[in-house]
Amino acid sequence: MTAALALAAPALTLSLSATAQEQTKTVGGAPMYPSKTIVENAVNSKDHTTLVAAVKAAGLVETLQGKGPFTVFAPTNAAFAKLPAGTVDTLLKPENKGQLTGVLTYHVVPGRMTAQDLAAKVKEGGGKATLKTVQGATLTVTPSGNTLVITDQKGGKSTVAIADVMQSNGVIHVVDTVLLPG
Repeated sequence: MTAALALAAPALTLSLSATAQEQTKTVGGAPMYPSKTIVENAVNSKDHTTLVAAVKAAGLVETLQGKGPFTVFAPTNAAFAKLPAGTVDTLLKPENKGQLTGVLTYHVVPGRMTAQDLAAKVKEGGGKATLKTVQGATLTVTPSGNTLVITDQKGGKSTVAIADVMQSNGVIHVVDTVLLPG
């Protein structure tokens, strides 16, 4: 009987690893639940309070709670802090809503693209992949060791710090720098 249990244990382990993509990841000290939307999860991350405030100011909450799917390159508070002093405050003003919306939608790509999907596109592209954003401009993805680097149209580079944070309506890749359209 104990031999039967020992044989069943590896099967249990295999079935758990087969669902690894559904596991909750912790971002900003909060669990990110695959059953919740991008916005429902992001509001709980202590590392994304600036991004959440910006999404609210731009009126994008309803969109990012929609069906999607979306791939979001989500800058942390530290990423926003790298911008020149006063930039975030200026973007959050009602009169700059259009510019803010442009910056935020530049971080969103239609479809659900995991790190594995992005790496496959990079391989297909001979070392780089070009992604069209919801904003309409492009981002370039390249490998750097075991991670991916996202380059904006101005040549700014952002590293994926946490990949594959699965959501009910897409996937988030946490990035360390705000990407800016050309």
